[in-house]
Amino acid sequence: MKESEENIKPYTKAIIRLLNKGMVESNSSVWDDITKKYQVEIQDYLAQIGVELIVKKDEGFAFLKQIENNEEETFGLITRRQMGFETSVVLVVLRQSLEEFDSNPTSFQGTQKFITNTEIKEQVELFLSEGYNKSKFQKELDTCINRIVELGYLKEMSKKDNETKYQIHRIIKEKVTLDILQTFKTKLQTYVQSI
Repeated sequence: MKESEENIKPYTKAIIRLLNKGMVESNSSVWDDITKKYQVEIQDYLAQIGVELIVKKDEGFAFLKQIENNEEETFGLITRRQMGFETSVVLVVLRQSLEEFDSNPTSFQGTQKFITNTEIKEQVELFLSEGYNKSKFQKELDTCINRIVELGYLKEMSKKDNETKYQIHRIIKEKVTLDILQTFKTKLQTYVQSI
């Protein structure tokens, strides 16, 4: 065995998966390493490089958050993704939909929120003013939804004809907090009124 192999920790794969994807779900092969076997060791390692491990066992995922210094700066290890206006509107709609779902639980709903592409489009249209180019937005909306799937906020569950059913991933609550949601909605209303 080489000396470099001796230095490899049993939780290395979990750290690499977290750093590459930014999030790990409970069905991942490294979930037990993160949540049971090596959580403290992983947290200690990540803290040394300016990253915090957040584990949401009840919701079935763990993710990384950059630690900010006093000037609210980070080391830039985790890439912040720029999103266009349309993608941001869709994220707000999804976050709002999940918030409403969680606020009004019923026994037959279960714990996961599902939404179709048609429902997303209908809800997004409520945010648009009369003067907004809706036909152009409709064409771009599928691209926005696909981008959100890539980012991990939506998970495609089924597809039939032109209708796709998605699960809204609960990590959206961590990334789009209620404060961010309210700020964006206020800015969006101001924008819509200015058109």
